[in-house]
Amino acid sequence: MLQFSVIIINYNGISFLTDLLDSLYAQTYDDFEIILVDNASTDGSVAFIQSFSPDIHLIVNQFNRGFAGGCNDGADIAKGEFFLFLNVDIILCPEFLATMYEAIQKYDGYGMYGPKMKYPDGRINSTGICISLSGAAWDRGLGAEDSGQHDQSEDILGPSGGAALFRRVTFFEAGGFDDDFFLYMEDLDLVIRAQLAGWKCRYIPQAVVYHHHGGIAGIESDISVYYGNRNILWYPVKNYPWWLLLFVFPWTVGRTIGVVGYYALRGQGKVAVKAKWDGICFLPSIIKKRKGQIKKPYIFGILRYIHGIAFSN
Repeated sequence: MLQFSVIIINYNGISFLTDLLDSLYAQTYDDFEIILVDNASTDGSVAFIQSFSPDIHLIVNQFNRGFAGGCNDGADIAKGEFFLFLNVDIILCPEFLATMYEAIQKYDGYGMYGPKMKYPDGRINSTGICISLSGAAWDRGLGAEDSGQHDQSEDILGPSGGAALFRRVTFFEAGGFDDDFFLYMEDLDLVIRAQLAGWKCRYIPQAVVYHHHGGIAGIESDISVYYGNRNILWYPVKNYPWWLLLFVFPWTVGRTIGVVGYYALRGQGKVAVKAKWDGICFLPSIIKKRKGQIKKPYIFGILRYIHGIAFSN
């Protein structure tokens, strides 16, 4: 079987495509395919991709399916044993796939692998996803100077969706990305479901990518504020057992009130309120997706990653 399927999601990202694709074709490890899912771009991306290389498997969606839906579209036709999901504003170091291949052999049995993600200026972008009692999620090491503090391989909750490697069987056993999330928190939702299915994640610091971060959706844009604040209500309700939801409820309420006030001061209060309102209104549909997987004993393994619980990392 083919080793890697590299699945790229693009929406009007033509300015990033050359750097990303060049970095893929410069890989020292060549047992991979490239699947590029275009979410109804209007910037000439499709024509550019078609002219760049005939080897790229191109999926052209007629409407924007978001990062979650686009990833699922790519996975549906992927032939690799491992799926590498990438944002379009990523650049891979030449040894990236070779390093990941070595890590897979060393840490066999893991279902997810996370690289070290850096900003173009060398600061850390992500060394894995972190979560708190309130439901807040962030990238470990975000914005810090890279002075070697995250140079040891270790178990983490999961990789950031900007550059995330999943074992094929893990991805499908966990159910893939949830299309309803569209973008933001869709990676965390999948990571938790994979953990609940018994799959662990290993952080591989020697595998490095550079991420512009917010190159398409923007940072603190209305789009990012809306989807981030809506979806942050969904992933705990979908995946946590009721006893844990009740335990974290006070922190969740406090954070929700505080966040709306914070964005109101930034002139984005209406966006934040709409995000929370839409998130609450859709909760009955989210509850229907619980499917009983949260009854599995692996939930206790996830608790160690929740900041604010005594025995967390």
